[in-house]
Amino acid sequence: MEVNSITEKIIGCAIKVHRALGPGLLEKTYEVCLAHEIVKEGLVVRRQVELPVIYDGLRLDAGYRIDLLVEERVIVELKTVEQFHPIHEAQLISYLKLSNLKVGLLINFNVTMLKSGVKRLMN
Repeated sequence: MEVNSITEKIIGCAIKVHRALGPGLLEKTYEVCLAHEIVKEGLVVRRQVELPVIYDGLRLDAGYRIDLLVEERVIVELKTVEQFHPIHEAQLISYLKLSNLKVGLLINFNVTMLKSGVKRLMN
């Protein structure tokens, strides 16, 4: 499946979750519900995926976790913040670099309209 189709389905699922739950809940709640919706769409999703750092030829567990990894191609980082800050985008870009993946979605569920809480980033 093409990565654009995957991201479109993920965003559609996120909108569905946001319409049902609205803003104001914990990030973990949105993560569980979004993963459920993504599976219903027929996509493979993994939650809280370990992301090691390769340093000096060693694979080191530095405690990084990807919120959702969809089809082993798209990283989804979820937030429940008042607004995005540069550090949120930097986190996702770093995850993309560490994983050698090209596309990620940053989704903030703490907004009135989810469209304003979605950013697609490329490595």
